[in-house]
Amino acid sequence: MNAAASHTAALLDSTHGKPKLLVVDDQPVHLQLLMHTLSADYQVYMATSGEQALALCRSDPPDLVLLDVLMPGMDGFTVCKALKADPQTAALPIIFVTARSDPGQETHGLSLGAVDFIAKPINPAVVKARVHTQLTLKFQADMLKKLVLLDGLSGVFNRRYFDQQLASEWARSTRSGQSLSLILVDVDHFEAYNTRYGHQAGDDCLRTIALALKEVLRRPADVVARFAGEEFACLLPDTSPAHARKLANSMEQRVRELTGLKADQAAGRQVTISLGLVTRLQAAPVTWEAFLQAANEQLQHAKKAGTGQIRALQLDRATQPAT
Repeated sequence: MNAAASHTAALLDSTHGKPKLLVVDDQPVHLQLLMHTLSADYQVYMATSGEQALALCRSDPPDLVLLDVLMPGMDGFTVCKALKADPQTAALPIIFVTARSDPGQETHGLSLGAVDFIAKPINPAVVKARVHTQLTLKFQADMLKKLVLLDGLSGVFNRRYFDQQLASEWARSTRSGQSLSLILVDVDHFEAYNTRYGHQAGDDCLRTIALALKEVLRRPADVVARFAGEEFACLLPDTSPAHARKLANSMEQRVRELTGLKADQAAGRQVTISLGLVTRLQAAPVTWEAFLQAANEQLQHAKKAGTGQIRALQLDRATQPAT
């Protein structure tokens, strides 16, 4: 693999740890059998009802769902239909697991959006093979989507992807009440850097900084995107103000320590970044537009304070951004 391909592969890597499977069945013996079959290779979560399965998928979407068809109350077909109707869960691959081998039932399940059927009693080797196949297809589809949503210059995600993730994480934060943090990053005096060393060097500078930011944020849900020009946005779900500030400090220090990025070679002055941080707490009743504006205002405060500065704001039910 050449350097460019290695760089892209590193940036596309959002799978840290085992893939997550949700097994849904109202019979404990079937749950335990699937858990025993799959737990060595995957993180396996269990639900015993359709309602519980929907709640788990919406709060923490798995990579694949193994769904029993015949359950009291909400059956598997109804669960599948609800998942496919929700934009947040519509892309989840669903494998039905059923004791009935009726072709009409299988056709109906596939028409609802399921990707496969597995008959009970299960054959562990068959289950493993089919789960592996569907996860491979999902990974390939996810990778193609990410390639479309990568910024061509910096290699991190583009503004379109950031906007999509902000909308998704904002809705999740509103439902759950969990904190949501955003860091806007700007390269200090970048125009002067471009003028001094040329646009090619400026492009290389942005690529190097983008990778440095990506290296600081290692959780799968964290997003680094090129926001505009020499600005980057880092979206941090379920991240407290203290931890977000720690990450911002690490980013600033990581860029400051990069070798080969001198704003002024003669003076030995290092390239630096300024950062504006905002955290939404307790599902504070603000719009995502106000949230984004608050982060931008903190970034402007940081830049006015000098180079390599960080400014932060917390938004909760008692604290609102300036209008």
